[in-house]
Amino acid sequence: MAESLNERIRETFQIEERDIKTFSPLTLAFIGDGVYEIIVRTLIVDQGNTSPSKLHKMSAHIVRAESQAAVIDSLQEILTDEEKEVARRGRNAKSNTHAKNASVMDYRKATSLEALLGYLYLKGEDERILELVKAGLKKGNFI
Repeated sequence: MAESLNERIRETFQIEERDIKTFSPLTLAFIGDGVYEIIVRTLIVDQGNTSPSKLHKMSAHIVRAESQAAVIDSLQEILTDEEKEVARRGRNAKSNTHAKNASVMDYRKATSLEALLGYLYLKGEDERILELVKAGLKKGNFI
């Protein structure tokens, strides 16, 4: 099996392994937000070469909290118990920030998706990330 991106980064920059179960849900969401963003940006760029402002508008629809909430809702039936627990911790995390254009519930659900993706990324489960994001984007009619 090929090394995950996280494993390659750790090896290249000589970063020590850490117990990811000790990471806060908001730390997991921080890295998960970037993981989700790179997947969405890759999908958008694949649609054609255009200006950065158009690319941003195209991706903003998919990465906003309301859309992420729809994605995590659509995945509930295929998540493992472990994944559901990580997502639950993300949803219940107390954040000092909130989305400008989203309900509190959508923002919390978006955080749960990001925490789950961050957790899977740090575990090196790139294939599972892609499987879940693809399923969620398809079910939400984003792709």
